[in-house]
Amino acid sequence: MNLEELYQEQLQDIYSAETQLVDFLHQVSWKARDNDLKKAFGDHLEETKGQKERLEKIFDRYAGVKPGGHACHAMKGLIREGKEALDTHGDSEIIDAHLVANAYRIEHYEIAAYTTAISMAKALGHDEDVKLLKENLSQENDASDELNKMADGGMFSKGLHEEAAS
Repeated sequence: MNLEELYQEQLQDIYSAETQLVDFLHQVSWKARDNDLKKAFGDHLEETKGQKERLEKIFDRYAGVKPGGHACHAMKGLIREGKEALDTHGDSEIIDAHLVANAYRIEHYEIAAYTTAISMAKALGHDEDVKLLKENLSQENDASDELNKMADGGMFSKGLHEEAAS
């Protein structure tokens, strides 16, 4: 295997992760109780669909490389853990705190995956890929920041985790 082949495999892994996440975000947005959290999950679902489209544009440049040619086992595991959050019963604040904890893990996995792919694309001179991947990475960073704000709260409100502790 050479770096080009590894890069393409990484892209397939990311595509698999995003595909799995689309299905999972539908479920998570339904389960969230806090309106801001519900909206954040819905917004990220739409962003994730756009991320998949950008990845498909990248795949169009590589003859013989299919987007669905690899399964992301890491995302399968993260989603399996997330389904535990979906099965949480009790106070809505606890359910939301559980959902945020899982979503935060997922975002950081995606951030790591995109950062790695960007580094490989730069090394290979795939400048157009870098632009598209950076756009996806920016959205993942924004989603992570949004989750963090909701978890910790803002200047005038309690965060979801603080409410769950009350």
